[in-house]
Amino acid sequence: MTFLLLTVHWLDDRYHGLLSRDGPPEWPPSPFRLFQALVSGVARRGELDSAIGESLRWLQKLDPPTIVAPRTCSGQVVTHFVPNNDGDKKPDRQDRLKGKTFRPTLILDRPEIHYLWPFDSDEVSQAQLVCQAARYLTCLGWGIDVAYSEGRLVGSEEVAELSGIRWHPRKGIKQDSGLLRVQVFDNETKANTLDDLKRAYQSALNRVEHDKPLNSVEKPKIFERVYYESNENLLARQFAAFSIRKLDDSGFRAFDAARQSRTVAGMMRGVTSSVAKDAGWSDEKIGAFILGHAETRTEPGHKPVGPRRFAFLPLPSIELRGTGKPAVVGSIRRVLVTTFADDCESEVAWARRALANQALIEEKTGNEIALLALLADSDRVLRHYTQESCEWATVTPVVLPGFDDPDHLRRRSNDEKLSPEQQRRILERLASRVDSLLHKAIKQAGFAGELADNAALDWRSVGFLPGTELAGRYGVPEYLKRFPRLHVRINWRNARGEPVQVPGPICIGGGRYFGLGLFAAVSE
Repeated sequence: MTFLLLTVHWLDDRYHGLLSRDGPPEWPPSPFRLFQALVSGVARRGELDSAIGESLRWLQKLDPPTIVAPRTCSGQVVTHFVPNNDGDKKPDRQDRLKGKTFRPTLILDRPEIHYLWPFDSDEVSQAQLVCQAARYLTCLGWGIDVAYSEGRLVGSEEVAELSGIRWHPRKGIKQDSGLLRVQVFDNETKANTLDDLKRAYQSALNRVEHDKPLNSVEKPKIFERVYYESNENLLARQFAAFSIRKLDDSGFRAFDAARQSRTVAGMMRGVTSSVAKDAGWSDEKIGAFILGHAETRTEPGHKPVGPRRFAFLPLPSIELRGTGKPAVVGSIRRVLVTTFADDCESEVAWARRALANQALIEEKTGNEIALLALLADSDRVLRHYTQESCEWATVTPVVLPGFDDPDHLRRRSNDEKLSPEQQRRILERLASRVDSLLHKAIKQAGFAGELADNAALDWRSVGFLPGTELAGRYGVPEYLKRFPRLHVRINWRNARGEPVQVPGPICIGGGRYFGLGLFAAVSE
C-alpha cells in the first residue's frame, strides 16, 4: 500500500494552537488546521487556482489521516499584554493594555509531526502535486509556530519506522473530548472545505477599503469533527451490563464460572435473538450481529463475520472474603454485552433498553430460570471489568489462535540424549511461539499493533487471580478443544516501556464473543 506522507517540522519546541481563542490546547494539530496551513501557503504563492491548488481539492476527499505525533506536556501559563481594541478612547497607555494568558504545549521529542493518507495507485499525480503544495507551508498553529513541511510517497515499511505516538481516526464515535476537525467534501451539496477557506481568505483580503470602516472577516464553517484515539488515549468500549436475578427477584441467580459460562452466553444469545426479531431486525442482521453467522439459508457451511457483532461476556463475581485478604473470583452473577468494533453505539444502546427485565430460558427444558436487571455502571464488581488499568489478568483462560507446538518440541525436549543447553533452546522456542500467538490474539481483539507489540505478557495453566481454576477445566466448544488454553496476565506498555492505562472490557483469543479470555483489572 502507498501512503501520502506530509511531515511538518517546527523551528521551536513550543506549540500554541488552541481549539478556540480561550479554549484548551489542540493536540495533535488537527488535519483541518494542517489543511488551513496548506491553503494559506498556496494562496500566498498565488497558486490557489493552479494545478497545485486544485490538488488540495483531491486531498479533502480522502478519509481522515493517521497522525504520528511527538510526546508533549503542558508548559507554564504565560501572560501577554496587548492593546485593548477600545484603547484609543483613553490617553493613559496603562489602561490601554489588556492581559491575555495562554499555556503552550511543550514538545518533548523532535519537533515534527506526520500525517498519513493511503491512496489508490492511479492517483499518484495528485499526491505528488500535494507534496509540492506542502513546500509552501510556513507555520502550523499560531503565526509564531513557524514551520516548514515536506511531502513524500512512502510504503508500509517506512510508515512502520516513523517514531511517535500514533493517533487513529474513529468515525462514528460520539465523545465530548478527543475530537479533531477534519476537512470534508459533500457529494450531494458540493459544500467543501477548500471553497469555504477560499471565501474566508478573500474576506480577509477585502477587510480594508479606502475611507470605509473595517469589514468583518468570515470564519471557516465547513468541517467535521472526528474522534482520534491513540495508544495513550484509548476509547472505552460501549457496553450494556445486567445482573442475573432469580425469577422472584429475591437475589442473584449464580452460575459456575468454569462449567456454565458458555451456558449463560448461549441463553443471552437466545433472548437477544428473540427480542431482536420482535423488534423487526432482519434475519440477516440477527444471524450476523447476534449469532455470528455470515452465511444465508441457501449457503452451506459456517461463515464467520467480522468484529461487528455482539459479544456476550458472563462476569464472574470478584468478592472480598475477609479483611486484608485478596479478592477471590467467584460465580457468575452478572453479564455484559459489548462489541469489538468502533461504530456500534446504536446497537449497544438498543441492547441496554431491550434486554432489561427479559427472562433467560434454559435451552434443554425451555423453562425460564432467571431475569435480567439493568446494572449501574458504578457497580463494584462491574468496575473490575470496565475501569482503566495498566495490569490485567484472566478470569477465564485465553484460547490461543493456533497451535503452540506444531513441531512437537515438547516431545523432543524430553529426550534424555539432549544436553541442558539444547533443552533450554527448545523451551525458549516454545515460549516465543506462545508469546507471538498471544500478541496475535490481542491484535485480533481490535487493539492497535503498537500497543499489542509492546504489551508485557505472562502465562501459565494456573490462574493469576485467587479463585480461578486450571485453564484446562473451563468448558469450550468442540471446535476450540484442540487449541491450548492458558491464563494470561498483561502489563500494557508503550514503545518507551511506560505503563499505559487501558480501559475494559478486555477479552481476547478464541471464544472471546462468549466470554473466554476475559480479563479483570488487577488491583494495585
